[in-house]
Parts: sequence; C-alpha cells; structure tokens
Amino acid sequence: MPAASIIPKRVQRRYLRPPVPLHFPVEEQMPEGKLHRLLMDRLWHSVEHELGGRALISSDQFLYWDPTNPKKCLAPDVAWQMGGHPAVLRSWKTWEVGAPHVAVEIVSDSDRTPGDLAEKLARYRQVGISELVRFDAEAPAPLRLWDFIDGDLVEREMSDPEATRCDTLGFYWCVVRDPELGPTLRLARDRAGEQLLPTGEEAAKARIAELEAELARRR
Repeated sequence: MPAASIIPKRVQRRYLRPPVPLHFPVEEQMPEGKLHRLLMDRLWHSVEHELGGRALISSDQFLYWDPTNPKKCLAPDVAWQMGGHPAVLRSWKTWEVGAPHVAVEIVSDSDRTPGDLAEKLARYRQVGISELVRFDAEAPAPLRLWDFIDGDLVEREMSDPEATRCDTLGFYWCVVRDPELGPTLRLARDRAGEQLLPTGEEAAKARIAELEAELARRR
C-alpha cells in the first residue's frame, strides 16, 4: 500500500517556519543516441502490451528512494512493479508507490565504464530492486542479471539453465538479432527465445497476416 494512504490526517498546528520543499526533477538532458532509444522502446512496448493493466510500468523516468535527498536517483530504461496500479508517472518515488520489482539498464556509450556499473549497483542495492537486468549490445557477453538477496545484489551465473528466467513473469530474457537494430534485448515465453513477447505493433501485424492468410485459403 502506498505510504501516502496510511498517513493520518494532520492536526492543525502552528510552526516556527514553513517547510522547505525539496525539488525532485522529472527529466534531464542525456547524451542518448537513437539506437539506444529504439532498443529501449522495443522492450518497453512489448512489456506494456503484455502487462498493461496489471503492472506499474515506467520507461527512462527518474527513480527516487530517499525522500530527503533528490540526488539519490536512478533512471532505469524500463522498470515495472507487478500488481502496481497502472498510472502515468512523472517520476517514480518509492515512498509513494513502492520499489519496482524489475529494472532494466540498456548500456549506451555514456555509461559503459566499470565505475558507472559499480555506482549503479550500489544505488539499486539501496532501492531494494528484486531483479536487475543489464544489456550491452557491444559486450562479448551482452546480458547480465542480478537478484536482491539478503540485502545484496548477487549476479547470476549465466551457465545455469534458468539464469535468464524473469522470475516476476515466468518468461525468459533473450538477445535476438533484429534486422533493423542488431542485437536486441527481448522477453520470450520460452527459454530458446522463439516465442517473443510482441509489441502492440508487432501483434497487430501478425494478426493482419493471419487474416490475410485465412482469406487466401478461402478463395
């Protein structure tokens, strides 16, 4: 339950000074390339198509976990909270809606450094994220995953047959070669990555193809 819903109504009191509200930015100009945006959108649209109405989903929005410090923030490329009330968030504040269950980081040229990864792991550890996914299309091993266990983010051994399973969904993370984007992070219903979760556009195109095939058979 969101914290705001359990705080009782305040009684009328006099104070020595008015409160000084903190500013939590909702956007920032980042050196993000077109490919990074397309990779992020492809995943987000597929998650939105699958989970719409059943989860709180965000894409590239600031995530805050400390109501006293706006500098403590992250911006997952895609994040979701199962069972969360669907809403359009300007920013994700964990003290209002809770922490995401899953966060995805799609690496761009601006954050491809060991120091950046260590800093993000430390911050996600504070958030209490259940599952963290990192995809780097240019790395020899493009997919890495972590689970939050006993207060720590522990990286999965990718040789494990179930290493790519997304526990919140029961689906599997996979890297597929998109004809337009190259290596692309997607979710699939099967471990082999043959049954990808479609975006709304992909689902519509598949349905049109089915109808056209059905009409062709009836002629």
